[in-house]
Amino acid sequence: MPEAPELEVVKDFLAENLVGASVEAAAALRPSVLRSLCGDIAADMPGREFRSVERRGKFMLLSMSGGRLLSINPMLTGALQYCAPKRRVYKRTCIRLTLSNGRELRYIDDKQMGMVYYAAEEHVEQIPRLHEQGPDVLDAAFTFEDFTRRLKRFHGEIKGILTRGQVVSGIGNAWSDEILFAAQIYPFRRRKALSEDELRRLHRQSRQVVLDAIPLVRERIGEDIHLKARDFLQVHNRGGKPCPRCANPISQITANKRITSYCRRCQPGLLLKN
Repeated sequence: MPEAPELEVVKDFLAENLVGASVEAAAALRPSVLRSLCGDIAADMPGREFRSVERRGKFMLLSMSGGRLLSINPMLTGALQYCAPKRRVYKRTCIRLTLSNGRELRYIDDKQMGMVYYAAEEHVEQIPRLHEQGPDVLDAAFTFEDFTRRLKRFHGEIKGILTRGQVVSGIGNAWSDEILFAAQIYPFRRRKALSEDELRRLHRQSRQVVLDAIPLVRERIGEDIHLKARDFLQVHNRGGKPCPRCANPISQITANKRITSYCRRCQPGLLLKN
């Protein structure tokens, strides 16, 4: 799942390379991911210019001329690809936009789980989940007081709370593992069991881990913004390998098709009783 570090890099890349280009042709190759509130994209989108690119949590918002908005929620397996028209079209390509700058913007999705909405800007409220997100993880105005106030609504395991997106948006399964490792907090601790000091570490590391990751992601993917670059992660999906802090083997649990990786020594806790 693309999360804040990856999507922030994609946003910056598209802001530099896509804004100012217009759509010459649009095609929905796999229409199941597309929800258009403005009719057929092949008829309505050509001639429109990309005006701005914004990331809001796990959503990419591409504003276009004429009051149109392309909202992309890649979910588990979606990604944007920016490439030359001659580049091979993957079978998993769902949407293909031919641009006036000689490039193409494609939305690819292995399992077609993502949601792409093409809407008039006045209909943005109709886009599901977009407005259910909490403050963005990189929002400097998201204070510790806001963080703790939002947390009070939730009583479950802290990792699950972080990934829901209602307390803070942009964090998913992989980066929640990295943040909890940096904050030295056991992922299955109950929210009520966390001390103020632990909560302050969690709030601070939520932002810092993402900020530290952005230049590393940018360096690795370059123009291949559809790629996932996570070889530098500290604990996530590194079960059995030595902890970078204490050298203890990293523990890894898979439940509900979701991997949770952590260090038992650096993040002590009990699996069944928190």
